[in-house]
Amino acid sequence: MSELGSVTPVFVRGEMVPQRPPPVDRPGVLGLMRQRLFNSPTNILLTIVGVLLLYFTIVPTVKFLLVDAVWTGSNRTDCLADQAGHPVGACWPFVQAKFSQFIYGFYPTPERWRVDLVFALGALLLLPLLIPRAPAKTLNAGLFFIAFPVLAFFLLYGGGLQGFGVTWSADLASSLADSVGSAGRKLAAGGAIGRTIGPVLLGLGTVLVWLSWPLVALRDWIQASSQPLWLDLLCTAVAVTALVFVLTGVRNGWRALATTVATFVGIAIVIAVLRLDRGGLPIVDTRMWGGLLVTLVVSVTGIVASMPIGIALALGRRSTIPLIRIFSVAFIEFWRGVPLITVMFFATYMLPLFLPGNFTIDNLMRVLIGIALFAGAYNAEVVRGGLNAIPRGQAEAASALGLSYWKTTGLIVLPQALRHVIPGLVNSFIALFKDTSLVSIVALFDLLGQLRAAFADPTWSTPTTLFTGFAFTGLIYFVFCFGMSRYSLSVEHRLNAHRRT
Repeated sequence: MSELGSVTPVFVRGEMVPQRPPPVDRPGVLGLMRQRLFNSPTNILLTIVGVLLLYFTIVPTVKFLLVDAVWTGSNRTDCLADQAGHPVGACWPFVQAKFSQFIYGFYPTPERWRVDLVFALGALLLLPLLIPRAPAKTLNAGLFFIAFPVLAFFLLYGGGLQGFGVTWSADLASSLADSVGSAGRKLAAGGAIGRTIGPVLLGLGTVLVWLSWPLVALRDWIQASSQPLWLDLLCTAVAVTALVFVLTGVRNGWRALATTVATFVGIAIVIAVLRLDRGGLPIVDTRMWGGLLVTLVVSVTGIVASMPIGIALALGRRSTIPLIRIFSVAFIEFWRGVPLITVMFFATYMLPLFLPGNFTIDNLMRVLIGIALFAGAYNAEVVRGGLNAIPRGQAEAASALGLSYWKTTGLIVLPQALRHVIPGLVNSFIALFKDTSLVSIVALFDLLGQLRAAFADPTWSTPTTLFTGFAFTGLIYFVFCFGMSRYSLSVEHRLNAHRRT
């Protein structure tokens, strides 16, 4: 008999084991509090301290903003304790009286429909971009990032157009030729080196004048017509359409041709609706802008413009070309080492000193450029961190497939890098949105600047007006910042679905 056959068989139960009660998945409110809040002496102490902090902060806040608040009134006397008959909290009639000032600043009342239209168009174009399953993302992105800023400028600022592509190109070419020729004449009248370089520049300016002569002649002919803007638009449309059709080829050029024609048709519709050929809407100087309008213009422009700047600087800092890498590093380190207030002061008061006497830039435009460059330097380091997190094998695999550097960067490396740094980018956007309050230092009245200006009105001078105004603006800032934060969390959750499998 084998050794296996001599082994004594093990015991096998013949009946089922009785069922045990299932574990308690829902212990109830008391059980949950016992498990998570009072399960140790340390947690008991922290729970008590947290409840006391909430009690001494939330209860007085709710009492001030809602319970003891004054909701109706026409002047400061309605928000005084003697008139109300009880301790007065928030003075909401002050916010109601100054609400239009908080939104529009000193924008003329008859023209405020233009601001409302810009807000509505911006929300209408932005909302489909935030919905993942919304169709026509490319078209919507083009409208929001390209067409909407131009339309918003003519709606908010006003004014018309005297020419289009041909006129602009001719003016640029003639200005360049005149500048080169003028520099050559000044150098020729100088020292020995100037007498050597001056004739070269003078000859180059003469060549540029001859090269730009046909374009200048076409511009003069267009400006002499009865409808210069429409004729200029037609010539520009024909030239651009022909160029696009030639570059894309006969077989694949029909789609680009249709897109180009549709773009110029849209431009013509905007010109006709806004009457840009007849002077456009009345001009509203940016010094009259204020309130939430300035806050949104500065923050949205800074956020949108800083992203391509940051991506370009991040790629330039990783470049193998020394000149590009050194320039990117110097640019980033300079702007990160200078406070934002200094940037605004320089852009507002120092920059005009370095410009020609006949060349001026609007104050708001200078601030927008400074903020975009400042935020771009910070975003560059955030994006560079995401690029460094991508394994080298990703780029090597793309190169093995025959992809060029630009396709590898745009299709493989950069999308993954941006997905990694969504929290950091949104954090920079939120900080930039709150830093827009610094523009009040350079005589631009944003939301907080307009609030401080409203405090100077003696009609609403009460002990609680100051706290009411800051509470109202704080709620506005919180709504925008919290909305950006929650949406970034949803985007991060959706793009990182592969990590949850």
